[in-house]
Amino acid sequence: MALQQPQADDPTIGKLVTDASRDISSLISKEIQLAKSELKVSIKFGVAGAIMFASAAFVAVLAVIMLSVAFAYLINWNGDGLALHWAFLIVTFVYLVIAGLLVWLGIKKVKKVGPPEKAIEQGREIPKALKGKS
Repeated sequence: MALQQPQADDPTIGKLVTDASRDISSLISKEIQLAKSELKVSIKFGVAGAIMFASAAFVAVLAVIMLSVAFAYLINWNGDGLALHWAFLIVTFVYLVIAGLLVWLGIKKVKKVGPPEKAIEQGREIPKALKGKS
């Protein structure tokens, strides 16, 4: 078997190593950018969920302090309606239902937060790519 002489346009080992190193560096950089973009989306959902929780607490406090007395007296209707203690219990229940609804919405938003799955999956493919497998 005869050895072939390298031709002038064949890349050298140094050039090949430099190209491979640049490509690996570029690949890692792109994977980091992908992970960052996925985390930004997850953070937005997390913030939206936290805002829902804060809104639920704010609405519950305002409602209990400012509207409970007014609604209870409306139900009581100067003694002609329900007894005052029942009126206050009904108002309290209504506000707890509203607060529960806001908490449920907040939980739905927070559950959308997850790891950067695409970046993790592509990161698992890097060793295979470096070994020449697809």
